[in-house]
Amino acid sequence: MGLYLDESLAASYSSRSQKIRIMTETWLAGRMFCPCCGHDSLTKLPNNRPVADMRCDACGEIFELKSKAGRLGKKIAAGAYGAMIERIQSNSNPHLLILQYALNLAVTALTLVPKFFFAPAAIEKRRPLAATARRAGWTGCNILYERIPPQGKIPVVLDGRFRTAAEVRASYVQAARLTSENIDDRGWLFDVLNCVNEIAEDEFALEDLYRFEARLQRLHANNRNVRAKIRQQLQSLRDRGVVEFLERGHYRKSAL
Repeated sequence: MGLYLDESLAASYSSRSQKIRIMTETWLAGRMFCPCCGHDSLTKLPNNRPVADMRCDACGEIFELKSKAGRLGKKIAAGAYGAMIERIQSNSNPHLLILQYALNLAVTALTLVPKFFFAPAAIEKRRPLAATARRAGWTGCNILYERIPPQGKIPVVLDGRFRTAAEVRASYVQAARLTSENIDDRGWLFDVLNCVNEIAEDEFALEDLYRFEARLQRLHANNRNVRAKIRQQLQSLRDRGVVEFLERGHYRKSAL
């Protein structure tokens, strides 16, 4: 059976967004396993629950589903800014599943972003709605997808094919090594990890990371000691097994 959304399920809906929501949620509930514990299914939650679309009945983890026709851009539209920041800071946000589909409704990709990869720095506040809008003053947000490291973008469906539950679960367990309960440090950790990822060679020197100092200064404008933060987060990545210490000022990337 091909990975296609079933348009007949949404025949009674007139709104395109409603149709897509019904099709994608039903498709996911019928095929998706839990990437966190390996349970063989997820349960669809009632439609009136905010940012909660699926639940694993075995481990209790919650998942939000977002769908996109075609390619993903640098940003993903999300809900209310204040609520998003509050969830991140309280660690109550759900894991994110991003489903991509083609014009013929073929599912081309499904990506898991674990909840511990979200930091306030990766959330962009949008302008409040105009006074003439139905929800005047409401302020939404965007997820800055480009600021989430590749280690936090776990493929479930890749090139139109499901990876096995064991493969996805193994990727999730590896990614969980990057969990940080300190919300303030989380943004720094992932920004420095993105810089490490951009270094072409597996072995690199501390000086190679210092070349990203100007970028990190722009991202963290209130910090005046960027090099110290780089060293701190490099140590954190070392503690998590993402990089290996070779000798003074020299490191090697580990498989993660």
